[in-house]
Amino acid sequence: MLAGPGSAAAETEPQHQEPEPDCSVERCVALTFDDGPDEFTEELLDTLNTHGAAATFYLLGSKVEDHSATVERMAAEGHEVGNHTWDHPELPELSTEEIQEQVGRTDEAIAEVTGEAPRTMRPPYGELDQTVRQTVDHPMLLWDVDTLDWQSLDPEAVTDVAVEEAAQGSVVLFHDVHETTVEAVPYVLKELDKQGFTFVTVDQLFDGQELEPGASYNHARPDGGPEYGDDTELEEAPRPGDGTELQDTPEPGDDDGLEGDDGLEGQPETGDDPWLQ
Repeated sequence: MLAGPGSAAAETEPQHQEPEPDCSVERCVALTFDDGPDEFTEELLDTLNTHGAAATFYLLGSKVEDHSATVERMAAEGHEVGNHTWDHPELPELSTEEIQEQVGRTDEAIAEVTGEAPRTMRPPYGELDQTVRQTVDHPMLLWDVDTLDWQSLDPEAVTDVAVEEAAQGSVVLFHDVHETTVEAVPYVLKELDKQGFTFVTVDQLFDGQELEPGASYNHARPDGGPEYGDDTELEEAPRPGDGTELQDTPEPGDDDGLEGDDGLEGQPETGDDPWLQ
């Protein structure tokens, strides 16, 4: 899982390569980044490396080839590379064959670069139904802390949410396609470090737990965390389109590229995540 001698990143020796964290003892949190790799991901990797923090990246397969050096670096520096489908569709709207293609094609693209297929995947928007659960052959990782970074586009706001809501065993959602998110990460790391958190991959967070293919997981919190029921409120939440417009970050109040602005005018209520990726 971690970089070994002779790897592209071995010369830098990031602090998080060893020793392996023990999340049964340490106060672990998993920072996860969706929709990349993108133009800001290298800067994010620099920040994580400097801090000695591991993270998990849920990648779009359609972007992997154009950013293969970045993906290779992720794996070499000890980060986990996950599957976020090929081009960010609403999986419940697809046939079984189409779902399989979205996941399988992305697995192949990532394995071609890293030498290993992803162990987990994250469904776009967090959308799940019974067909998705029966078709996807990976455990599906959602989250319990949504920084809403796409909505605020404000490093301070992103930092506040991550720092105030993270708990032992949390899975925190960010998007590395936004420059403002990448700007926030040094402050997130600094403040959570003050609280005694250890930054781990999803795989490390759930170490020792048997994650079932087709099952969804929001966190590994010993306190039980927030209640999400049957994911209904996750699936029906409004959110931007298919992810293709993520290259052009919208300005606050600009609805261009959104499927609809219903529910986006105010801050969502607890448990109602408007952009679940």
